[in-house]
Amino acid sequence: MTTAPDTPNVGIPEHLARRLSMPEQHEYLRKKFSRRRALTGAAASVGGAALLGGGSATGAYAAPLLPARAAAAQVDGSLVAPFGRHLAFGADPKTQMRISWQVPFAVGNPYLRVGSKPWELSRKIPAEVRALHTPSLSKKLPEVEQLYLHAALDNLRPGTTYYYGVGHDGFDPADAERLGTLGTFRTAPAAPESFVFTAFGDQGVSYDALANDQVILGQNPSFHLHAGDICYADSSGHGKESDTYDARVWDQFLAQTETVAKSVPWMVTTGNHDMEAWYSPNGYGGQSARWSLPDNGPDPDKAPGVYSFTYGSVGVVALDANDVSYEIPANKGYLDGKQTAWLDKRLGELRARDDIEFVVVFFHHCAYSTSTHASDGGVRDAWVPLFAKHQVDLVINGHNHVYERTDAIKGTGNGEVGKPVPVGASTDPTRDGIVYVTAGGAGKDLYSFGPGVPDSYEGDVHDRESIVTFHWTKSRLLDPDTVEWSRVRYTGFSFLAVEVEKGRMKVSALAETGERIDHFEVKRGSPEAAQ
Repeated sequence: MTTAPDTPNVGIPEHLARRLSMPEQHEYLRKKFSRRRALTGAAASVGGAALLGGGSATGAYAAPLLPARAAAAQVDGSLVAPFGRHLAFGADPKTQMRISWQVPFAVGNPYLRVGSKPWELSRKIPAEVRALHTPSLSKKLPEVEQLYLHAALDNLRPGTTYYYGVGHDGFDPADAERLGTLGTFRTAPAAPESFVFTAFGDQGVSYDALANDQVILGQNPSFHLHAGDICYADSSGHGKESDTYDARVWDQFLAQTETVAKSVPWMVTTGNHDMEAWYSPNGYGGQSARWSLPDNGPDPDKAPGVYSFTYGSVGVVALDANDVSYEIPANKGYLDGKQTAWLDKRLGELRARDDIEFVVVFFHHCAYSTSTHASDGGVRDAWVPLFAKHQVDLVINGHNHVYERTDAIKGTGNGEVGKPVPVGASTDPTRDGIVYVTAGGAGKDLYSFGPGVPDSYEGDVHDRESIVTFHWTKSRLLDPDTVEWSRVRYTGFSFLAVEVEKGRMKVSALAETGERIDHFEVKRGSPEAAQ
């Protein structure tokens, strides 16, 4: 939504704002505002846990951060309802939660309340305001001013359910008439226990996207992984300023996703449609404005979608494949190899931990797929050897708007099948190789497989001995492949649900109707998995 056209560009002197280009304004603001700059905030105590308001700030997007007191209300605050609530873990899901939301107009003193009971919320914890300005990119689109609010909660109790409400002057979630606006979240347990997480990529805004969200909510997941191409405000996906872009699509997406994301941490990474070139740096300033993600990656300012966290016995690593993609090179090499070096180190650290049994990696571009975009040779060259070296248990991708699942693939990079994994089978990554899942049927228009290549899924299996496809090369050429690893294929809307138990991960794919279309098990060092 837009605000009044005379909204000031706070932080840039008026005489500079008139003559600086948007990229020059970005550079000015990046120098002026530090990511680590402290905002107004205070500690509140809930059941003995200190809950810190504010959190880290960043000047890496078009408009500067506004301290909460600077967001003076332009309309009566009682008439402005917060929306688009979405949660994310900090680096330690046992003790950290980040709560983010949006307001359509500037409001006075935005804040968070949180507590262990809905009628015992804390005092007001000031929120961090991140204002995002998008210029008019065509005659059909207005300038857009968006206001995103964030609160960082630390020192929470593990395995605990909390209630929270977001508000501002004139809108207090603790008031009796506002209690219906409260949300909940649960921190990770102190010790590993069984849980479910869900995953997909390429969602956008649609009825099918909403249907998937509702089925996901029914799985009661502890968190959700979104493998890039989040809302398609940039509908072109080339990462260039010539892309077609409408920032207002984010308002629709966050409102749609709130049904799940207000209580389930929604952990995102970046796809090619998330390189929004109008925001600095590298087109990721918009993501930095809208999301508060763990900042433990190799360069959180440049690459907000690269991070890791652990939940129970599972280590999760989020990567930005735009950095290595041969197909769409707009951001190729922007991290100068730091992401790949960090990945090697981080996977080694997770494997060295006695309390981590499984390692899951998710990112956008496909290492192995036979649908429209096929496989990205850049991903294979940079990361597949590291996945094999550290015996990653599951790799989740999007990019192709289908569900496709491989057999267990050895780490040679040429797609050698270590073991066929039909529907219902078990596999052991320590011996067989890694199963790669393309879960890109989240809600955007669906793709198909090649001519004469049928769907093959639970209840309707049509195995193919081999399939002719291709992968992208460094010179952006299509190198033909004849592959044997495409095991399950489904051209419908779907998502992944993973049930983690001691000793195994039970991986299922569910259609938007809730019907199961695939399942298999990952068991490390299991004799039955080797059979």
